[in-house]
Amino acid sequence: MISGSGSGGKGLVKAQVRLKWDPAPFDRPPHHLDIVAATYSADAPHGRPVYVVHYDSRSPDGTINMGRHSQTGQGFGYVEEMTLELDRLASSFARVVVGVVIHQNTGFKTFGDLTNAGVLVVEGYRELLKDDLTQIAGSTAGTVAEFTKDASGTWEFHARVQGFDSDPVGFMAEMGSAPQL
Repeated sequence: MISGSGSGGKGLVKAQVRLKWDPAPFDRPPHHLDIVAATYSADAPHGRPVYVVHYDSRSPDGTINMGRHSQTGQGFGYVEEMTLELDRLASSFARVVVGVVIHQNTGFKTFGDLTNAGVLVVEGYRELLKDDLTQIAGSTAGTVAEFTKDASGTWEFHARVQGFDSDPVGFMAEMGSAPQL
C-alpha cells in the first residue's frame, strides 16, 4: 500500500497509468491494447462498476481520462496514458481498479505474444509501480492497480497485477470482483 506524499495528508491526489508495447511485425495485424479503469461505490466496492473509462470514453465528471491512445504500439516509450484525479472523485466512490486489455479482433493474443510490454503507475515523479506484465504472460487482460479510499477519505495505491482470460467487455465486468482465494 502506498499513500500520497506532499499532499498534506490527503493521500494520493493525481495518478497516471502509462502503457507501452512494441508494434506487431510488418506482415502481421497490429496489437491493440487499452488501459481501462472501473469505479466502484462505497456501498459496493466489489460489486458492479459505477462506470468504466477506456479509450473511447471518459468519466462523466472528467476526473478520469485518456491523455494518449495508441491502436498499434507505435511511438517512443509509453504510448498510452490515463490520468486519474482521485481527489476530485465524488465522495460516493471508494475504489478504482485499473487494468490492461488486449483486443482479440485480429486473432488471439496474450501478453506473452507481445514484446517490450510494460505498465508504469506514477504520482507526479514518484514511481508507484513498474511492471513488464510477464507474470500474466498467458492472459488476455489483467488488472495492474487498485486505488482505495479509507474511512478518513485518504486514497491509497495497491499494486494488483492479476491476469484474466477475457475479451474487453467481459474483463470490464469482472476486473473489480473480489479476489479469488
